[in-house]
Parts: sequence; structure tokens; C-alpha cells
Amino acid sequence: MNPRLSALHPYPFEKLRRLLAQADTPPANLTPINLSIGEPKHATPPLIVQAMQSAMGGLSVYPPTKGDVGLRTAIADWIARRYDINRPDPDTQVLPALGSREALFAFAQTIVDPDAGALVICPNPFYQIYEGAALLAGAQPYYINAQASLNFGYDWSSVPADVWRKTQLVFVCSPGNPAGNVMSLDEWKTLFSLSDEYGFVIAADECYSEIYFDEDNKPLGSMQAACLLARHDYRNLVCFSSLSKRSNVPGLRSGFVAGDAQLISQFLLYRTYHGSAISPVVSQASIAAWNDEAHVVENRRLYREKFEAVLPILGSVLQTDWPDAAFYLWAVTPYADTDFVRDLYGATGVTALPGSYLAREAHGTNPGTGRIRLALVAPIQQCTEAAERIADFVRGNS
Repeated sequence: MNPRLSALHPYPFEKLRRLLAQADTPPANLTPINLSIGEPKHATPPLIVQAMQSAMGGLSVYPPTKGDVGLRTAIADWIARRYDINRPDPDTQVLPALGSREALFAFAQTIVDPDAGALVICPNPFYQIYEGAALLAGAQPYYINAQASLNFGYDWSSVPADVWRKTQLVFVCSPGNPAGNVMSLDEWKTLFSLSDEYGFVIAADECYSEIYFDEDNKPLGSMQAACLLARHDYRNLVCFSSLSKRSNVPGLRSGFVAGDAQLISQFLLYRTYHGSAISPVVSQASIAAWNDEAHVVENRRLYREKFEAVLPILGSVLQTDWPDAAFYLWAVTPYADTDFVRDLYGATGVTALPGSYLAREAHGTNPGTGRIRLALVAPIQQCTEAAERIADFVRGNS
């Protein structure tokens, strides 16, 4: 067996199941409401379903690892429209992927040289795939803690020079999970400068980029930031995106990798052996999704309505506010986050995720401690009902 498997941590939801097993049985008259998992629940747009149904003939052929040229073109066109930049080259700077999760994991296996004592910098809290990808590639994670005083961003100057010298890959997530923070142009400028100095690669996870609340204030993207800073070759930068959240198709497993052509070329070489090619059926459905914005605008409207309904209820009892983007609330708990989640479930049937389960103890603290993540993915009636139950629970325990 691969000895690196023993370094992997339990996934947050495995820990959550064990925690809830210790809770009291929720009242029988309360329907359970799960706000712990960031799985989109809005209906899949009919145009995507129809495109997939019309493409079933594609099941008779093997898909190319590089992806359908029509899909690569649709992605490149979308990137140009979305970020108001020159279209990346569909042939050399764009690669379809089986969702962002698969690509993020595989990319680390491409980049990391384990014989060089590699470090991979992970945001903390973080999406656990970053950590697992680093460990299985033979690197050690180095955690940089999110700071509430920096809008849950990072003090890159706190990373010692000897850590930077060993760093081969930096994962960032913007909009962030769990806080929904968006990296500013100044933050990107700092990170790009460090990449130039130390030579590490940046993997920018942007799977929440299309869940925001002001149609006139779209989250800044990594490729957009690079272009604004005259880095038109996207050197040492690759971004990852997905249709899962944007188009409510998590089961489609369709996303993309885009950026530095040299890195894309090496990633394609890896994937030739990895066997992660997108079916022509999924390609046609994905083309339809990337070419349509109306359903995405409607998707954002539904999320905005939920935040407008929930925040006045929860804001009266918990410290929480609108995120910059994404569909999470990152709320402060009145006592230990794990105890709060256990007690909340037993008293109300509402499931939240302890913030400490999304982070690691690093530099003397776990930056998720004392918070919960609430995913507002359920229908608005359920989200509102859950918020009212949480508010009543907090008041009853104050």
C-alpha cells in the first residue's frame, strides 16, 4: 500500500457524522434541515438537460484527453466575456476537466517534485482536497491562517523566506470557502511578486466565482488580475473553475483548467496517462451551459433572496454578515463550535459544520475554531426555517 495514504486526515463530514452520533435525538415534529454541505440544490437548467439528451450519440466514441475543440472554444470565449480580457488560446491555455475537484488534486501530482523537500501552501481554513493532494504528491502542507482583520485574507509577509524557498505550489480559493472573501488586486500583486521571486506555481480555485450578489460588482478573477498587472502569459498561474455551482450541475462533473500554456502542456501529458477525459455527451451539455448567462443570473437571484431572508434573523443572535461571494455564512458561535453544532442538531434538527473541522491547528491556533459554516443551498423556506430555529436555540441558551 502507498504509505502516504496514512497521512490523510478524516474528511470533515466523516468527523461531523461522529459528532452528531453523540447528540440527542432531534424532536420528532421537526423536519431535519442540513446546511452543512455546499451541494447546489437549485434545479438544473432545461437547456443543459436538452443538450445532453441530444448528444447521446457521443457515447459510441472515446473522448480526447485534450477535450472537444468546441468545448475548449466555449470556455475560452466565456473567460474572455466574464473577465473582459483577451481570449486565452483554446489550443494551449485551456483544458476541460472532470470538475474542479479532480483537476485540483491531479494538478498537484503534476507540479510537485517530492525529492526536493517540497512544501505546498494551503489556506487555512481550506478545501481538504488541497491538503490531500499535497500529501499524496509527497509534499508537506504549510498552512497560512485566514485573518478576520484582513477580510479573512492572508498576511503573505508572515511566511518565512525558508518556507518560500521550499514552496512549489500555492493553493488559493477566491471567492473563498468558507468565508466567501474575494482576493483584491493588491493581494494578487503580492502573490505574483512572490511567485516571481521564488518560482512557485499558483493554483487558483475559482469554483464560486459566479455566486455573487451585485451584478455590477463581479469578483475579480486570477487571470483577470494577471492581465491587469500585464502578466498576459499567465506565468506560473493556473485557475480552476466548474459548472457545478454556476449552473447547478454537480453531477455533470464538468469544469476547466486555464492559464500558463507551459503548465497546461505538462498537465495534459499527465492526464494522457491519468485517463480523465470528458465524454462528448458531457461536452455538449457543457457548451450549452458556458454559452448561456440567463440561468446564471437567475441562480444568483435565488441565492440573494435567501441571504436577504436569513441574515436579519441570524444577525440578531450570531456575529455574521454578507460574504463577498459564494453561498456560505461564516458565523461566530457563542461557545465551542463542535459543542454548538452537536447541541443545535439535538435541539432543532438543523445540521451545521463546525469551523474547526475545516482547518488545522497552525501557528498556535485553529482559525476555524468558534465558527460554523452554513451553506444556504436548500430552498428559501428551509433556509428561513433553519435560521429561525437557530435563533430560538441561541436565545434559549444565552
